Amino acid sequence: MDSTAARTAPSGGLVTLRYWAAARSAAGVDEDRIEVDGPVSLAWLVRSADGLHRDSARFRDVIGTCSTLLGDRPVTSDDPETVQVPPGSTVEFLPPFAGG
Repeated sequence: MDSTAARTAPSGGLVTLRYWAAARSAAGVDEDRIEVDGPVSLAWLVRSADGLHRDSARFRDVIGTCSTLLGDRPVTSDDPETVQVPPGSTVEFLPPFAGG
């Protein structure tokens, strides 16, 4: 790609946040799609999701216990401020599961 094309290529898009089990119940939806102008931090996305679901008393608590995947890569143990999520990505929130 030449440098002109790189400068004019759009950098924004959507990030899909997908909720499972108790996270889905707390959010009241299976997923949210958040429009971004470019890569954003995982922490920013979590704050944005919290704002979308501020009427849910449980959402923040449930999301705080979730394992998190960026695509198929676990990012739970990474600092969410440093995890960069590009447009077009899917972030999955998986609460702890009981049983076997």
